[in-house]
Amino acid sequence: MSIFILLLLSSCALLGGLAIFFVKKDSNQKLKLILSFSGAYLFAITALHLLPDVYAGDQNHLIGLFILGGFILQILLEQFSQGIEHGHIHLHNHQKSFPWGIMLSLCLHAFLEGMPLTSKSNHQLVYGIAIHHIPAAFALGSVLLGNEIKKSNIILLLIAFAAMSPMGYIFSYSLSNGNMSSLSGYYPYIMGVVIGIFLHISTTILFESSVDHKFTIRKTFAVLFGMGIALIGFFLEA
Repeated sequence: MSIFILLLLSSCALLGGLAIFFVKKDSNQKLKLILSFSGAYLFAITALHLLPDVYAGDQNHLIGLFILGGFILQILLEQFSQGIEHGHIHLHNHQKSFPWGIMLSLCLHAFLEGMPLTSKSNHQLVYGIAIHHIPAAFALGSVLLGNEIKKSNIILLLIAFAAMSPMGYIFSYSLSNGNMSSLSGYYPYIMGVVIGIFLHISTTILFESSVDHKFTIRKTFAVLFGMGIALIGFFLEA
């Protein structure tokens, strides 16, 4: 188990959320570029590493069903999270209450995202997930602030969210090392669900944030840069 992974995941998410107290609310352009980079990076890592790894086992004939299930699960989660996983911020001035659906679904999403980090490609994947959590945590903090949650409670909730991916990593590590022998046989299927979630998240980030689905020059560069970094790592490991 890597302490570095635990610290990086938690610190990026926490700092991204706390940034709502320091960053101007109308400066979202840079966050969109970070999202484009992380979406392209996650998609490339999924195609180059996670899919080949999960299909390498003896139980690969059922993996596709779980990938599809993960894709559908993310669609259902977004009915409650309102797309915060993509850095979207939706504030409703008429509704000042605690957004339970957003908080719980986003925490589940983050927990599942931490699970693939026990694979051999974890060092590349962890950077993509960590960067991806910066705008997601910022959006979560903005929603909590917009719903007039106390500042002290917002910080506690952001700490809870920042702990989710590390907890997913620890849980997955226990599975892959046989510390939970009753569940370790289901590890490939769990990974299939996570891959489905990654495919949905990455493709949604890449195609929904542009007007008329057209890429600007800066977004195209961010996407190519994200995929390029993943490809460099892939060929260095080959």
